[in-house]
Formats: sequence, C-alpha cells, structure tokens
Amino acid sequence: MYKFLGTYNVIPSIPENLEQIRDIAYNLHWTWNQDARELFRRLNMELWEDTNHNPVMMLGKISQERLYEVSHDEGFLAHLDRAYHRLQNYLKENAWYQKNHEVKENFNVVYFSAEFGLTECLQTYSGGLGVLAGDHLKASSDLGIPLIGLGLLYKEGYFQQYLNSDGWQHERYEINDFDNLPMKLVRTKENSPLILSVNLAGREVFFQVWKIEVGRVPLYLLDTNLPSNNEIDRRITETLYGGNVETRIQQEIILGIGGIKTIHALGIRPMVCHMNEGHSAFMALERTRFLIQHEGLTFREAKEVGYCSNIFTTHTPVPAGIDVFSNDLIEKYFGNYYRKELQISDKDFYSLGNIYKNNESNVFNMAHLAMNTAGFINGVSKLHGEVSKKMWVSGYKDVPFNEIPIGYVTNGVHIRSHISHEMEELFRQYIGEKWIDNPASTNLWERIDKIPDEELWRTHERRRERLVAFARRRLNKQIRNRGGSHEELEAASEVLDPSVLTIGFARRFATYKRATLIFQDIDRIANIVNNKEKPVQFIIAGKAHPRDEEGKRFIQEIFQFTKEARFRRKIVFIENYDMNVAHYLVEGCDIWLNNPRRPLEASGTSGMKVIANGGLNFSVLDGWWDEGFDPEVGWKIGNGEEYSDPDYQDEVESRQLYNSLESQIVPLFYSRGEDKLPRKWIAKVKNSMKKLGPFFNTHRMVEEYFDQFYSKSFDKRIALMEGKWEKGKELTQWKENVKSNWNKIKVLSFETNGAPEKQLLVGEEFPIKAEIDLGNLTPGDVEVQIYYGPLEENGNPQNNSTVSMNIDTKKSKNGFYKYVGNVPCSRSGQQGYTIRILPKNSLLIHPFELDVVYWAS
Repeated sequence: MYKFLGTYNVIPSIPENLEQIRDIAYNLHWTWNQDARELFRRLNMELWEDTNHNPVMMLGKISQERLYEVSHDEGFLAHLDRAYHRLQNYLKENAWYQKNHEVKENFNVVYFSAEFGLTECLQTYSGGLGVLAGDHLKASSDLGIPLIGLGLLYKEGYFQQYLNSDGWQHERYEINDFDNLPMKLVRTKENSPLILSVNLAGREVFFQVWKIEVGRVPLYLLDTNLPSNNEIDRRITETLYGGNVETRIQQEIILGIGGIKTIHALGIRPMVCHMNEGHSAFMALERTRFLIQHEGLTFREAKEVGYCSNIFTTHTPVPAGIDVFSNDLIEKYFGNYYRKELQISDKDFYSLGNIYKNNESNVFNMAHLAMNTAGFINGVSKLHGEVSKKMWVSGYKDVPFNEIPIGYVTNGVHIRSHISHEMEELFRQYIGEKWIDNPASTNLWERIDKIPDEELWRTHERRRERLVAFARRRLNKQIRNRGGSHEELEAASEVLDPSVLTIGFARRFATYKRATLIFQDIDRIANIVNNKEKPVQFIIAGKAHPRDEEGKRFIQEIFQFTKEARFRRKIVFIENYDMNVAHYLVEGCDIWLNNPRRPLEASGTSGMKVIANGGLNFSVLDGWWDEGFDPEVGWKIGNGEEYSDPDYQDEVESRQLYNSLESQIVPLFYSRGEDKLPRKWIAKVKNSMKKLGPFFNTHRMVEEYFDQFYSKSFDKRIALMEGKWEKGKELTQWKENVKSNWNKIKVLSFETNGAPEKQLLVGEEFPIKAEIDLGNLTPGDVEVQIYYGPLEENGNPQNNSTVSMNIDTKKSKNGFYKYVGNVPCSRSGQQGYTIRILPKNSLLIHPFELDVVYWAS
C-alpha cells in the first residue's frame, strides 16, 4: 500500500477585488447575518446547498470562471463591500458591555464546553447543549463581553443518522476536513502550529489548536490527531461522546487540563472560568496546579482562589446523566498528578469528587468536582434550579432547602441565528433596527402589534410552504438511499399539505422525551390528522444515542406508523436531524410539541426558537415552559403533576394532548373570517412574541450570567490577588481557623422578656436576647441570626425568614457575648424561632461554603 511522503496545502485563488469575501467566510458572524448569507447564495446557490452552507469549502470548489464573472459584476461587488464593512463595523463598535459597564483591565471569561453548535457545516455538536453553547458565544459577541470559548475538535463529529427499510437507526461517521472549514490552525510566532501536551497515564499526548472566529469571540478547539501521537491517542478527539469510558476521561482531561494550558500558551491569564456541564471540571485542578507551580501558593490557597472565580452550570436533572469514573480509573490518570503536582493526599483528592463529606465513594463524580471547586452554581431554568437542589440536598447538611447555594439562569436562544430571513425583514420594517442590538427589550417587542395581521400570517405561511417542500425533498432522498420503489418516491412528492396545521416534534430521542406519546391512542390520532375539514399533520425528527436501544425502538415505531395508509401523507419522519433541519422546522411549524416526563427536561430550548418565527408552543409544564406558559401564548399538557406510574402518566397526558388538539388548538387554527385569516390565532402568535420574546433569548441570559456571576467572580479574584495573593492567603487561613474552632460555639441561654406568654399584635416586634460562647472566634467571624417562621409551615423553609442579632455589650468577664435582636411580627398565628450562627467574611460568596452551620438546640 502506498504512503504519502509529505503534505501541502492548496487555498482558493480569489481575484484581488474579491479578497474581502475570505474575511467574511472565516468569521461566523455570517451565521446570524442574513445579508452575508445572501452574498454566498448569490455567488452560487447550488454550491451553497451542496457544501451544507460552508463558505470556505464553497470558495475552494467554485470555478475560477464564476469568480472572474462576479469580480466584474458591479452589483455583486457592491454587495460584497456592504457585507464586509458591516462585519468590520460590528467588530469595532462599542456594545452593551462597553456602554453600560466599566471596562476592567484583564477581565475575561473562558467558557468551556464539550460541544458547540454554531452552524450546520461544523459538526462540533450533538444537540441542545451544544447549540446553547454556540448561542452563548454569539450573544457574548453581540454584547461585547470579552469571552473566550474552549472545546474539542472532533474528526468525525457526531454521527450521521440513516434508517434501514425497517426503520431501524444506523450511524455513519463522516470525516471532517478541517482545512476546508471556517477555522484556522493556531500558529506560533515562527509560523509553526502551536502544539501542546498533557500527561495521560504516564505518556505524553500532544494536541494542536484550531481557532474559530465567532463575531468578536474566539473559540479554540483542541485536536489530538497528530503524527506525534500513537494511533490510539490520535483518536481521542475522533468522535463526540464516542468510544468507551476511558475515551471519555481522556477527552475530558484534554478539554479541562489541556484547555487551561492552551489559554496560558496563548498569553491569556484566565480570570473567570465557566464550565458548561461537568465535562470540563478537570480544568479546576489545572488552575489550582498553575497557581501552586507559578505563584507559590499552597493547594488550599490555590483552590480558594479558583473557587471564587469558577462557575458551574448544570444541565442534568438526574444523577444518571452525570459523568462518573471509578476511583481505579482516576488513580490511573491522576495518581502522580495529585501527589506530585497538587501535593495532596489521596483522601483530600478523592474528596473533591464527592459532595457527601461523610460518605466515602468508590466513584469520582464530575459534577461534584465542579461543585466543590466553583463558588457559583446554577441550573438552567427556575424549575431545574429546584430539581438540582433536590438532587444534591444531602450534600448541604444543615442548610435549609431554599438557601442551598444553587441558583438558576433560564436558558435562551440567539434569535437572529434561528429566525427566518423573511420574518427578520418584517421585524426590521415594523420594530426597527434597534431590535437587532437589544432583543431583550420589552418595549421593542411591544411594537409587534404594528405588524398587520395579513403580513405576519403570509410571512409565516411562506415558511410553512418551504418547510413542506423541504420535507418532500428530504423524504425523496431518504427513500432513494434506502433503495425504495418508484411508488414510494411518487408518494413522497405528495406528502403533507402547505395549508394544513403543521405540528413539529424534533429533539434527541431520549426515552423521557416520549416521542411516541401522540400514538398512545392510534385511532384517535388517526381521526385528528384525517379530519377532512380541519386536518393536522406532523413532522418528526431526532436521533437516538448509538447505544440507546429503547430510543431507537421509538424511532422505528414512528417510522412504521408513517408507512400506514392513514398516516402516509400526514406524518413524516425526517432523518439526520441537525441544525439545517431544525431551521426549516422552527421557521415553518405552527405548533411546537414537547411532552417530556416532568421534571426531566432541565430547560429545553427548541420551543423558544419558534417564538420569533410565528409558531406556538404546546408542552408539558417542564423546563422553560413551566416559566413561560400563559393561556394567552400557548397550550399546556397537564398542570405540573409528577407521577410514580409512567404508564398511567402516559395514559392521562396523552388524553390531555388529544383533548387540547380537538377542542382548542385545531378549532382556533381553522377559525377564519371572510378574509380567510385566523385572527384569534394570530393574536395568540403576537402575544407569544411580545411576552416570551424579550425573555427567552441569550442576550437576556448572558446579561444575567454577567451580572450574577462573571462580574462578581472577577472582582473576588482581583481582591484575592491583592498584595501578591496576600488576601487569598488570609482568607484561606481564616477559613481553616473558623472550621477548626466551630465546634466550640454554643448558645448558652436566651431570653424573650416574657413575650411568648402574652399576645403580640401584627406590627409589633418580638425581642430576643442570647448569651453565646464563640470559643476562640470573634464576633467579626460570625453572623448571629434569629431564624423564624410559621409553625404550621415548619416543613417548608421557603416561608421562614432571618433577622441579624447585634452585640449588646462587649465580651463579658466570663468570655461570653450577649446578642439582641427583634423579630418583626408581620403575620398572625403561631410562630416558631431559633438561633442560627453562620461564618461571616466579606470575601465569601455565600455563608455555607465552609460547610459549617450552628443551630441552637
């Protein structure tokens, strides 16, 4: 077999007056700039589609004759000049961050994610987690926040799906040609590729770094496919979520430890680090190691500094969704690392992978590692924040449930990446250009009412027509690929009706998402879709994980239904769900259906994408829809119930689904006046846009991350850096002193001035005095509180409150302190009270980070 002696690279030969198109192609700003995308369509529409909307590959494949032709086309040149200058102006202008905040020196946020969904031609994502990460980068770019993305580059990406003639999912992996994608290899000053390495179980594994420009935000992706690695190590970054458990830990070491090494090699000092899920949590160890090796800090001091500037976002509602590794595997890869680099004992190291302090574990939990090393933790919807607290409540001993330090930032979508070209133009015309820069403005969204019903409806209808045409083309292609008959091909050209109520269901085929729920009563759904006066049609898409046999059976079941005569033209399954398929679906569907088992949907974002496109949501009250639902903006399935019997749940909620379709959704859609417009439906669409649009977008989301986490964590880190880390050292020493002396604290006595024996009126105060022994601690180390609330609701701390107590006199002769406080009587009924003592320090993120709380007994 032959073997190449060497390699060389060929780049497109572009006429000089077209060179600007190369700059446009290599910045993904075109993914949310319709004018730039139109430029590439104008260059060669067919090639644009054939390359899966990849402008770099397109420029490499286009004929020199066509390039010569457009280089003399004044209209094309004017379009090119306009698109180029729009990009340059975008990159240079001040944005939200610069206009509204003090621009702080050295401020940056490094955002780690195992996947990034940026555009269809970049196979660096599998689903919602990746698309959210991509939208996070795009919104950060729009807002001008100095954020840096960090991930892995997969040679084969995520699998391509196809079904056999029985409807069983198979997977195909396609090789990504990085040199023909909108990314560039990072090079040193000497113009050689930047190559770094990590230690994996005693061997050195090398990786190179690729850079993608996402507007103002750089994204760096790490790639182990290098000749200097052995064949096994070259395949570490071959597939997303592929391989076995050892592949997974290797990928996460490259992502976390290699990621921090990359940032430093680029000359960037990482100030704030944000972990999008626990895959990258090893980065906290490397941040700690760097401070030990280069700043002379101890492990505890370095961990403290990292804790204040690490953020962890969890997307997982169940423990089974979290990466865990056996301690034996961790020892294989980290034994030398924690002994020699971190200089700590095995007990101290393994405790980092476990939030249950008094229970030893034989597994190392990546979410727990993130939680133990990040001072800021959040879920991705209000409901998911509560679910996360319930999942990890045992790790917060003596902390009332409502005070568990896990917050939430509800997800959003980058609207301009998901809105149709036609709808965006309509928004520009009636809402104005300011909507582009400020999609979180409620006032701007109120202008939706200015759009004439006729124009809004016709615009949405055109997108539905395009969706139907797209579905027919894809179905035709699927049948050809399966070797289908001529009759099947003919039937495919007649599926769906562009004037019929169209419901979309597209997502990962995890079993909890219940893709087959609509088929619970097969005769009833048949009657719904085949109603001659008011028909309904469904377009379904989604992938099951290669190892998820049950998810694959769901797909097969749906596929078999679509072949039945009564469903053949009414329900279709689109293979290989990706961002391109998603665009057509969210832009053209009338209803977006989502029916997961509550509370297993952490957030879900696909339904948010239909809002600006004129679609409506019909969903279980889970994830974001638990916050977003209002009868004026969509429909719900159930009332937020949770069931112990899944079969019973499916029976109940499928009936609710059918009832809503038959009695509410379908009649409203087909309720037309003389002008043939569904005025009441359009009113609901406008309400959905006005009420949901300003909130469920990534501009609002990233602004919340900035205000709640990014700015605060940066300020904390700067404070700890003061005096060559002296503040960090002081805080570490203070924490150790407080923890070692905490068990000496005791409430010796308390007085109430006889208040319990008499009736108190609402508006009065209930005085309490307490004598407290603080042991070796001082009043400056603690906060003494009265913790009180209604007795009949004692089990629900949400209804309890606290009031701080103040020192009554200086330390008495016997060494004790007297504290006084007054409880406001704001409600009638029996009230209970106790005394609580917490650590207190201005540098703490929250008072529970020392894992000590004193409750009087």
